[in-house]
Amino acid sequence: MGFNGEALTCIRGDRLVFEDLDFDLQPGGCLVLRGPNGSGKSSLLRLCAGFLAPAEGRLRFDGLPIDDDREAHRARLTYVGHLDPLKPVLTVAENLAFWAGMNGASEAAEDALARFGMAGLADLPARYLSAGQRRKVNLARLATSAAVLWLLDEPTTALDDTAVAALTALIAAHRAAGGMVMAATHIDLGLPDAATLRLETPRLPVAVDFR
Repeated sequence: MGFNGEALTCIRGDRLVFEDLDFDLQPGGCLVLRGPNGSGKSSLLRLCAGFLAPAEGRLRFDGLPIDDDREAHRARLTYVGHLDPLKPVLTVAENLAFWAGMNGASEAAEDALARFGMAGLADLPARYLSAGQRRKVNLARLATSAAVLWLLDEPTTALDDTAVAALTALIAAHRAAGGMVMAATHIDLGLPDAATLRLETPRLPVAVDFR
């Protein structure tokens, strides 16, 4: 049954971001979102995560509207946004343990860190990490998560080529286990079998009646 959106419309402020948008993501599938800045890639991911509500249309998981139980929907997903939400006073390993506790651990923190070459920094407080290192820790939590749906917003920001390759391998392993991935990106992630959804250029302001 998978995860799908039907006739989705998104309005932010007075701007129509996109309308009548459909997608279908099946177990083991990957949907790559492409388009210029402001075309709605991040907004679509936030709709899919349940952080925003569509102005029109519906989102379903296994045939059921996500609005029926938003807590259950959020428990089945892991969202990686532009920010890397690490607690600066906790060590790298403690940050991963915190996220694993929220999402149900599927891989040990040490192994997850090793995927991104960060195992040697497990005991370092997060406040000392560079931007690239913070991003690697944030992505390592994907490996510790039992969530079936990954929503990734520009996940390769600040990553080197080795880390991008590690992310690609992690996505492939997740999909092989039946997981689903939706990723907004401006670069080629090396996923030749992934479907692509291209969003158009930003829309002009529209009149919105909130009465």
